[in-house]
Formats: sequence, structure tokens, C-alpha cells
Amino acid sequence: MGHPSSCGRLVSTCSWLTIRSVLVLLLLASHCGSETRGVQAAADGDKFIDAHSAPACVLQDVACTALGLLKLKGYLSFHDTSAAARDFGLIKHLPPAAVLYPNSVEDVAALIRAVGSSSTNLTVAAKGPGHSINGQAQADKGIVIEMSSMRGIKVMPHGDDDCALPFVEASGGELWVDVLEATLKEAPGLAPNSWTDYLYLSVGGTLSNAGVSGQTFRHGPQISNVLQLEVVTGKGEIVICSPSKQSELFYAVLGGLGQFGIITKARIIIEPAPEKVRWMRAMYSDFEVFKKDQEMLISAMQDPLLTFDFIEGFVVMNNEDPTNGWKSVPFSPDQITASMLPPDASSVLYLLEITLGYNLVDVGPVLEERVEKMLAPLNYIRSLMFSTDVSYFKFLNRIYDLVEVRSRALKLWDAPHPWLNLFVPASSITTFDSLIFKELFPVEFGGPILVYPVNRDKWDSRAATVVPDEEVFYLVAFLRNALPSGPGLESILEDNARILSICEQLRGKQYLPRYIEEAQWKQHFGADQWQAFVQHKQMFDPQAILAPGQNIFPRNPDWMQLSASI
Repeated sequence: MGHPSSCGRLVSTCSWLTIRSVLVLLLLASHCGSETRGVQAAADGDKFIDAHSAPACVLQDVACTALGLLKLKGYLSFHDTSAAARDFGLIKHLPPAAVLYPNSVEDVAALIRAVGSSSTNLTVAAKGPGHSINGQAQADKGIVIEMSSMRGIKVMPHGDDDCALPFVEASGGELWVDVLEATLKEAPGLAPNSWTDYLYLSVGGTLSNAGVSGQTFRHGPQISNVLQLEVVTGKGEIVICSPSKQSELFYAVLGGLGQFGIITKARIIIEPAPEKVRWMRAMYSDFEVFKKDQEMLISAMQDPLLTFDFIEGFVVMNNEDPTNGWKSVPFSPDQITASMLPPDASSVLYLLEITLGYNLVDVGPVLEERVEKMLAPLNYIRSLMFSTDVSYFKFLNRIYDLVEVRSRALKLWDAPHPWLNLFVPASSITTFDSLIFKELFPVEFGGPILVYPVNRDKWDSRAATVVPDEEVFYLVAFLRNALPSGPGLESILEDNARILSICEQLRGKQYLPRYIEEAQWKQHFGADQWQAFVQHKQMFDPQAILAPGQNIFPRNPDWMQLSASI
């Protein structure tokens, strides 16, 4: 890996002094919104105009043209940038001026340094496979770095000279599904211990947020399982950081929403992976019983033999909807009928999803006795327990198999996804159930609703992710889709705004946040954490170049003074 002292030098045939002067000819021929990226050479005697007096749109065009002269191992494209303005949410659509396809970390650093040297408001966003919801990886008239062009996975089952722990080192643009496949090839199979529910996300993307799923209660989020990062800061410096080296940058970047640096490599802890998984789903009709069982399960980690590997919960509509009704609970829809439900069940039911990993040599009476012992304290509806056994890979890749493949076949995968993810304190989750689950969506919903607890002590408080100040809090995810047969996008966004308002009144926090006003960001972080966030921005990205799609710090001379005031 490179260090700042060994960064590739910025080599350009165009001096940045030229950028600070704009030809009268260009001013006359250009206008804001022009798609022209070429710059005609000046004839002798042409008058030059200082950049500070030229229209911003002209400076953007000239700066982009100069960027095109950078000597890179990859390449910078000014053509057909529409794909970089599209993400999974399909809510925002902000085309960039150009897209960088880097072939090395030096490419990323060179671009950022060049942007920082220009007399413009150009910004830079790192983009993985594009699963943001609200345009977080977009850069309006800026530069998007397509991180998927930087690939590389190295599995170190015995660690190395610097670290005795087994780890996998992956480029920031690698997908987690590819990391899993690479580590499982080792003998015995290895894997990271903390995942997201969907594996076709980039390593750099999830580590810039948190990375949560049903393993979080036990192993913490993905950001709690990182040994080392390679980061390109907003100054264009390549930095190797870890808990013991450049630690302030390390923890700022983890969960830092891309504000302080672009993750180009990450070393992640790996451990032996089970060959098979016992995958179980149990139903509840009473939220308090459901809540009590979930919290009991995440607290029972003293004895590994009695601790499940994965714990998630869902809200299930009391109807036959195959997407989020009771028919979606069993592994085969014909395993359940309306007569099996309690007659006094309300408009919503609750699903507990749990797993236990094992190896083939464990199959037999001992395994079955262990499962029965682990299930015995739970108070689910005994006739509504369903289970299956699958490979470890198949379980972790379940969303692709069960959701994406089917949605693509029905041509629904490309519908808008106005998803909302929240962290709700355990002390408020019953109220949340009453106000939201039972009232706001009594009949139809149009997508899964997740609700499951995690332990705060598994989250490193030095990382930048904002979580509630309680020992146990819940991940609540409203994964609605704006389908042709359901509520429209605007209606769902209005629902989201109401839900978020209630969540904030209950001292909850938004996960994967995006706010419009600075005051909202200050409220989200809280005074102390906001002050630290601003200080890290000043330290690592003082010109506010990075991650403009998060809408936190605008790139202008006044942002620092404005943001520093609490």
C-alpha cells in the first residue's frame, strides 16, 4: 500500500495558472449548463480574465477540461455520465460533469488534489454499485469516482507480520458477496463475522455508514470489525490508518458518511465459517412478548452454546400478501393458512428470524437437542415455527435469491425505493409500535418492515456513526417500494417524514441519514458530536470537496464559519 510520501505525482500538461485565466472567446461562446468540455487555444493577444470574475459555470467547464489532461492509470470520462446520477432510491438524479474510472489509489489522490487546486466549486463523490437511496453518492456537476473499477481481494488466513489475526484485505470497490466467496475458498472456510442483509454492496460504502444485520447484536456492526484502512483524504493524501496509527482519521472515516476520506482498501477480521445454517422463523401476535424474547436473546451471550448467530425481527401484515403478509413467513407458502393464526390477532403480526450455524459432522441428535434447548425459553406461537437447513453462503445471500431475482423477473427491481432506516431506543419501541406499526400501516405496506435490537456496547463509540444513548436500541427499517399498484413516491416520502418526526421525538436517530438543513444535521449529531464532526472536516477535507450528495457541508468559503457555530 502507498503512503503520502509515495503518492504518484500530479502530472498535467495544463498549468493551474491557466485555469485561473479564462479566454474572452470562451466567455462569449459558453453559457451555464453547456455540455461543451473542449477548450480552444487562445490566439496571441487575446485578453485573459481573472477566474474570480468569470461565471462559475465557465470555470467548471475549464477545470473539467484541465482534469481531462491528468496522466492517470485509469481514465476520466466526460461522456454519458447519466449512470452516475442514478441510484437504487431513484429519488435524486444529479448528473456529474465527469466520471473517473481509477486503476490505482494514486488516480484517486491525483484527482482530489487537482480538484482542490482549481478555482471552482467542483466536488467529488465515491460511488460503488449505487445502492444509495437519496443521492448520497452523487455529485451535481462534479466528479464521481466509480470505485468498482478498483478491485482486489487478498485473504490472509494466518495474518501477517503486522497482525496475527486472520484477515481479508479488500479494495473499497469490492462487493461483499465477492469477499465472502473468496474467504470461503480457504480450508477450512473463513468469513467476516458481521454482514449486511444484502451482499451486493461495496466494502467502502458500508464502512462509510456502519453495516448492520442480524449478527450486529453479537459482533457489532461491520465498522467494529475493521483492522486497518487505506484512505484518500479530502487533501488528496493517501493514508494508512488503524486503531494505533493515524487513529483519529481511522475512526472518523468509519461511519463518517464519506466526509473525511475515500476508503480504497480495508482489512477486515475473518474467522472460521459454519458449513450449514439452521434457519428458523417463528411468529408472535403480541409485540411485548416479541420484544421481550428478542431482548432476552441478545443478552444471552455468556454461554456460546446457547446463543444464536443471527437475530432479526419483522412486522408482518395480517393478510395473505406474499411480500409482507403471513404467507411470506414460512419457507413455502403452503405451510401456513389463516386458520393457524390466533383469532384475536390484530392487524399486524411479528416474525422472529434466527439462525444457528453448524458443520456437517455436528448433524445428529446432539444438534437437535441443542436447538430445542435454545428455543425452549421463547414464547412464540408454537404451531407457527418454520425451519430449513441451507449452506452458509445461501443464507447470507438470501436477499439476492429470494428478493432480487424475483423482483427483476417481475420488472419491479427498478421501481423507486424510498427506504427509511432508523435507530429507536428500546425504551421507546413499544410506543413506536403503537403509533406506527399498528396505526400508520394497518392494512397495506408494500415492502418488508424490520425491527430488531442490538447491543450498544458492541459499537465503538470512537466511530462517527450516530446511535441512541441507550444500552439496547432497535434497527427499524421501512423498505417500501413505489410500485405501480401501490402508493406513489410522494405519498411514501410524506409517510417517511411523519415517521422520522415521531422517531426523533422518541429520541431515535436516522441511519443512512440525509437532511436538507444544517440545523437538522446538528440535531442529528448532538452538540458534542457535531463539533467533533466539523473539526474532522476542517482537518481532513478543509475545502469540503468530498461526498456532496450527503448535503452536509457545501463547498464555499463560508461553510467553515457557518458550520462551526453550534
